[in-house]
Amino acid sequence: MTKKILITGGAGYIGSMVSTKLVQQGFDVTVIDKLNYDPRSLCHLLHYKNFHFIEKDILDKKFIKSIIHKFDYIIPLAALVGAPLCEKFKRKALETNLNAIKFLIKNMKKTQRIIYTNSNSGYGIGDKKKYCDEKSPLNPISLYGRTKVDAEECVMKFGNSITFRLATVFGYSYRMRTDLLLNNLVLLALKNKKLDIFEPHFRRNFIHVRDVADAIVFSIKHFNKLKNNIYNLGMSKANVTKIDMVRKIKKNIKDLKIKYLVNKKDPDKRDYYVSNKKIEKKGFKAKIGIDQGIEEMIRVYKMKIDYKNNY
Repeated sequence: MTKKILITGGAGYIGSMVSTKLVQQGFDVTVIDKLNYDPRSLCHLLHYKNFHFIEKDILDKKFIKSIIHKFDYIIPLAALVGAPLCEKFKRKALETNLNAIKFLIKNMKKTQRIIYTNSNSGYGIGDKKKYCDEKSPLNPISLYGRTKVDAEECVMKFGNSITFRLATVFGYSYRMRTDLLLNNLVLLALKNKKLDIFEPHFRRNFIHVRDVADAIVFSIKHFNKLKNNIYNLGMSKANVTKIDMVRKIKKNIKDLKIKYLVNKKDPDKRDYYVSNKKIEKKGFKAKIGIDQGIEEMIRVYKMKIDYKNNY
C-alpha cells in the first residue's frame, strides 16, 4: 500500500522541497501550512492526485487530533525558524517549536513513525580541535536552539523515530529564504559589490536544501535501518569558515570587495565543525557542494524576483 505522509509546514523553505520530492516519488502526501510567506510554493503539485493541501495552523489542537491517526509518517517541519524570529516572538516560538511537537507525539499511535529535523545549532560553540558528532554535548545558545533540542528529546523518547540535526541549509527552494548565511552573502555581494565581514573564522557546516529532501526520502525508504537514532545531516566537505565561503563567492563575483570589521560581534555565536560519518555509514551522502550552491544562487538572484523573508 502507498505510504501516507503528513508534513506540517510543508509549504516552507525545506517543506516545499520535501513535499515535492515525496509526491514525485509516488507517496500519498498531505501538507498542513498557514501559508504565511508564499502561497505559490506548492502550486506546481496541485495537479498530482497523491498531493493534498490543508490550510491550517498546527496549533489548532482539535483539528490536529482529528486527523493525526490517518498517516503512516509524520514529518513536523512547521516552526519559527532562526534565532532572530524566535527572540521576536518568544511565546509563539515555544508553542510552535516545542509544545506542538509534544501534542503531536501525545496523540500519535505507537505504530506511527516520526521524522524530525533539528538544527545542529544545538552544538553552540564547539571544541576547536574536535568535530561535533551525535554524542557531543548540546549547548544551544538561543531560544530557537533550546526549543529544537527540547523537541528532539521528546521525539526520541517516543521511539519509532529518526532525528536529523541539520547543517546550515542553502540553495534555491520553491519558498525562498534569502536570510540564510550562504544565500544572504551571495545576495549582498551581488547587490552591493562588497561584503563587510566580522568574526570571519567562525565555523559552520552546510547542506543544500535538495540534499535535505533526498535524506528524508532515504530515511522513509530505510526507516527500520535508521530508526531510534539521531544523525547529523550535512556535507562533510562543506565544513568551512565564514571567510572560506566569502572567498568562494569572490571567485564568481570578481569585482567583489571584502572588508573585515574588527570590532563588530556576530550575534549568532555558533562556531563548530560537524561530523556526518554516522549517516554516511548508513548509505546517505550529500552531493551538492558550496561552489555549486553559490553558482545556483547567482543565477537565481539575476532573475530579480522579490522574495518575502521570515523577518
